[in-house]
Amino acid sequence: MINGKVAIITGSGKGIGEALALKLGRKGAAVVCNSVSDSAAGVAERIIKDGGRAMFVRGDVSVRDDVEKIVSETTRSFGGIDILVNNAGIVLPGTIENTRVEDWEKSMDINVTGLFLMSQACIRYLIERKGVIINNASTVALKGVKDRFAYTASKGAVLALTRSMAADLIEKGVRVNCICPGTTFTPSLDKRLSQFDDYEQKKKEFIARQPMGRFGTAEEIADGILYLIDADFCTGTILPVDGGMTM
Repeated sequence: MINGKVAIITGSGKGIGEALALKLGRKGAAVVCNSVSDSAAGVAERIIKDGGRAMFVRGDVSVRDDVEKIVSETTRSFGGIDILVNNAGIVLPGTIENTRVEDWEKSMDINVTGLFLMSQACIRYLIERKGVIINNASTVALKGVKDRFAYTASKGAVLALTRSMAADLIEKGVRVNCICPGTTFTPSLDKRLSQFDDYEQKKKEFIARQPMGRFGTAEEIADGILYLIDADFCTGTILPVDGGMTM
C-alpha cells in the first residue's frame, strides 16, 4: 500500500520523475519532489493543489551537503522515509574514442555517486520502516547502443549496485529494485533530438530501437516503478519497460 507512505523522488521536475510524483500523490503518498533547478517546485504545487501532500527540495544529488538537506527536510516535515526513487540522471553522448574525461566524471557523479549518497543518507529511515529503493537504470545496461559510452557504464553500475544493495539489505527488510526504461519521450529526449540537424530523421532512428515501433511514455515507466514499489516479493528485480528493445 502506498497511501500514507513518504516518498523521495530525485530528478522529479519533468519526465519520468514528474509522472511518478503525480501518480504517487494521487495514491496518497507524501511526495518529496527534488530537482537541481526549481523545476520540481511546480510538480509539488500540483500535488498539493490536487489535495495531496508534497514538498519541493532543491539539491544536487552528487553533492553530499545537498543530499543531507534533502533527507533532513523530508524527515522534519513528514517524520520518516518509506520510498526512495533514485531517478536523477543525465545522458551525455560519446564513444570510447571521443568521450571527454569531464563528461565521464559528470556521468558517474550524478548517475552513480548520487545514487550512493542518497541511498546511504536514507538507509536508516528505510530500515526503520521496512521501505523500498527503486533505482532508474536503462536498457543500455542490458543492451549496447551506439554513442553512449559513459552513460552505459554508469547505468550498468546502477544495475549492479541494485543487486548488491538488495543482497545486503534483504535481512533488514528493505527491498531494492531497478527499472530499465527503453527510449522514452521526455523533455530531455526532445531537447537532445533538437540538437541534430534533421530532427525528424533522428527521431525515427530512436523510435526504431523499439520493436513495438514507438517511444515509451513517462507514465508507462512510472507505472513500472509503481509495480516495483508495491511488489512485496520482488527484490533485486531488474524490470525492462522498453517496447521489446531487449527481447
